[in-house]
Amino acid sequence: MRLAPVFALVAMIPAAALAGPAEVVEAHILPGTAAFSQATDTLAKSAGADCRAEALRAPWNATFDAWLGISHLAFGPIEADGRALGIAFWPDTRGLVQKTVAALIADQDPAANDPEEFAQVSVAGRGLFALERLLYDPALADYTEEDYRCGLVRAIATDLARTGASIDTEWREDHAKRLQTAGAPDNDTYLSADEATQTLYTALLTGLEFTADQRLGRPMGSADRPRPNRAEARRSARSLRNVTLSLTALQDLAQTLSDAPTPRTDAAFAEALAAAERPDPAFADVTTVQGRLRVEALQQRVRAISDAVQQEIGPALGVRAGFNSADGD
Repeated sequence: MRLAPVFALVAMIPAAALAGPAEVVEAHILPGTAAFSQATDTLAKSAGADCRAEALRAPWNATFDAWLGISHLAFGPIEADGRALGIAFWPDTRGLVQKTVAALIADQDPAANDPEEFAQVSVAGRGLFALERLLYDPALADYTEEDYRCGLVRAIATDLARTGASIDTEWREDHAKRLQTAGAPDNDTYLSADEATQTLYTALLTGLEFTADQRLGRPMGSADRPRPNRAEARRSARSLRNVTLSLTALQDLAQTLSDAPTPRTDAAFAEALAAAERPDPAFADVTTVQGRLRVEALQQRVRAISDAVQQEIGPALGVRAGFNSADGD
């Protein structure tokens, strides 16, 4: 598998226009939801034309890339109806993706033939991680056009496309205006401009925490018991790529949200992205001393970004000192 260089994708991100929720909507959120909708549509069309694993790995990776551009926006249309879990059910602490996909195949579940019914299937049997199983697990990825797994792949891809289109439409037709008109008399979602700003600030810090604690912390495990098999998307060897693309998206959000210079935050992001060039792509090397040290160093640099954001961007936005993103609004 060949993936486009991460920093080529970084270069495609438009320069952020500084200063607040309105700019975040126009320069960060709407381009991201459009990219995800387009990627999922391409994936579904590709699956319709050729459902085989080797034909779908490239559009699946492109869809995962696009998801990482907006996955930190865990509010509004992405949060509604459990969509985020239906797109990316991870961490999967009980192995539910494997169990659910296996059950669908064993039962030849007819829900795969009806988009409306398939939308009611457990989130563990839908989305990017269910597809990863079907496209990358050697025990599952050898299906042909006539196999039930082909229809299941198409059902998952179609479901993702429906979800991607709904997210983009709802942002453009409704939630963008809500965020941009925070505090207006008819806005019952964001009662003040500060509430809108804090929602975005929360998304920024929570996204950084998720990368440090989950994307890096889970495969690290403990010093005497590393857990490389818990790495996100390890079967497709894109665990590190997910970290890098998530950081890139969060950097874009930070730069677009703040209207003040952020040299410390910028430097922290640069150091983390540089550190992300070195670890194993699937974090398999956390079982070695040097490998663990590299991932641990990357985790420390991601946490340093959070510190910089809270000391530099938080005060500029008027967010109270000591705000913890886990507290919510």
